[in-house]
Amino acid sequence: LAKCGIRKTDSNTATAIRTIIVLIFSWIMVLIEASHRTIPSVGTKAWIFLILSGIATGISWLCYFRALQLGDINKVVPIDKSSTVLTIVLALIFLGEGITWIKLVAVALISTGTYLMIHRQDTNAGNPKSKAWFIYAVLSAIFASLTTILAKIGIENVESNLGTAIRTFIVLIMAWIVVLVSGKQHTIKDIPKEELVFICLSGIATGGSWLCYYKALQMGDASKVVPIDKLSVVITLILAFVFLHEQFTAKSLIGCILIGAGTLIMVL
Repeated sequence: LAKCGIRKTDSNTATAIRTIIVLIFSWIMVLIEASHRTIPSVGTKAWIFLILSGIATGISWLCYFRALQLGDINKVVPIDKSSTVLTIVLALIFLGEGITWIKLVAVALISTGTYLMIHRQDTNAGNPKSKAWFIYAVLSAIFASLTTILAKIGIENVESNLGTAIRTFIVLIMAWIVVLVSGKQHTIKDIPKEELVFICLSGIATGGSWLCYYKALQMGDASKVVPIDKLSVVITLILAFVFLHEQFTAKSLIGCILIGAGTLIMVL
């Protein structure tokens, strides 16, 4: 949905608009669950880590959508989702979550699958921007990993819907600061209606995904929740093939299978 919404639309502007939808969606859930009544009980530590997590998310998003705008979705997504490996390592170091040989095998499969997915001949050879997508995708993965670790700490004693809403507010502020600083606010009126619809739908999908993800993160280990969430990479690549007509090579198909297999093993 996001890819369809940024064909002609500036990626930073699309991110900012998308975040408004996510924020509205998140606060609707907070009000439905009456989670806003618990705001006074949120501790200083929780506020700090939720805010830091929101900042990391904002940076990750901005890098991700810039990468999507510059490169193929079936190249960008696997790199972004490789944050799974980094997140598991960070969870082991900072959250004290155990790691077994099964997890190591899963990490190896996911890493190998990602390698196969991204080492393809670039279709934009000769274009000075053809390599920039890779840098943005890598930065997206790094900050996505930090997002999870910081959120896991911050959301520990906070109702998950409220924690998601707080984080989203920080992301919204960051996204619009970038739009204003880059002078892209004037492009809002030029967004094609069709793309605006896709951007809004992407925001709704993200809001639903986040509410489920942070509830799961609150209840389970980050090293287990993250791989299940990242299984979305397989679904994303299939949808990219069906709806966006992005082609698979035998190498990238094997990579996709390895990523899926590694994720399923991680669940075990």
